[in-house]
Amino acid sequence: MNMPVHQCLMRLYEEDHHLEDYQGSIPRWCNGCGDNAILAAVQRLCRNEKLRPEKTVFVSGIGCASRFPHYMRTYGFHGIHGRALPIAEGIRLSRPDLHVFVNMGDGDCCSIGAAHWIHAIRYNMNMTVVLHDNHVYGLTKMQVSPTSPKGLKSNTTPHGAYLDALNPLTVTLGVQNVSFVAQAVDWLPEVVYSVISQAFHHKGFSFVRIIQRCPEFLPKLFEPWLHDPQKTLLLTHDAGLRVSDNLAKVYRNQRVHDPADINAAREIASTVDPIPVGLLYRNPDVPCYEELRDTSELRTPDRIRKGLEAEFDKFTVWPDAEPNSRASA
Repeated sequence: MNMPVHQCLMRLYEEDHHLEDYQGSIPRWCNGCGDNAILAAVQRLCRNEKLRPEKTVFVSGIGCASRFPHYMRTYGFHGIHGRALPIAEGIRLSRPDLHVFVNMGDGDCCSIGAAHWIHAIRYNMNMTVVLHDNHVYGLTKMQVSPTSPKGLKSNTTPHGAYLDALNPLTVTLGVQNVSFVAQAVDWLPEVVYSVISQAFHHKGFSFVRIIQRCPEFLPKLFEPWLHDPQKTLLLTHDAGLRVSDNLAKVYRNQRVHDPADINAAREIASTVDPIPVGLLYRNPDVPCYEELRDTSELRTPDRIRKGLEAEFDKFTVWPDAEPNSRASA
């Protein structure tokens, strides 16, 4: 039976997707790695939001977390170490119609990529950024990272790390134009999904730090938090995190926090024990850089073609032209 074109288009846009539609290759992360929990939450988000795979892109740098694009059946860009954010910014400027996600590890974001991280906060471009923070370099077999706890013995610090750990939350909240900051822990999948969902719906640079376990190199680092719910602080609010009754019965250490209060957010972000989880800060009024620098007119097919032809003409050999005219051209 023939179907009108407009009905075909409507059917395409209304098409439902299943989890399998977003599952790429089989993950090669270690059993018990927190990356698996983050992947499950993101795939669930894509399904629930009915994101079209051909309109969704995941960008990463280098590290365990940066294999993320391989495990999503969407567009993906596996970049070089520390450069995921500028790649994602280029995508936003060139293809504002795409849903852009960025996945980085603590070394990828907070060490070699630190300068890009700071300026990406300033630009406040519309993308969902997830920091997979396991406090160690896992892919290169246990080197200290910027978020490693002081005293951690690793292959690069055999006598223990000398410096206090960098706090990605306080850093992000201290940068001009910050618009969204949240935190979750991989052993609370309900919270992981909730904060990533809220980050996706926020218009701007949504920064989500997820504290995760590394079963291979730091298997016992978060054992106290796993066995004592009081060591986790749930940040609840009608405009922020809402938890189920079952989770609230177990995790009773809760604080009502308005995510519009940046001063309270900075104070909470400084807390490491208990670990605060939920939405720390959100400001929907911060302008997005891609809108300030609206490039849609500059990227029409006609302008792109003319621009390419102008560049090619610089190197064209004109066989019928006189030598002097070729030189002047």
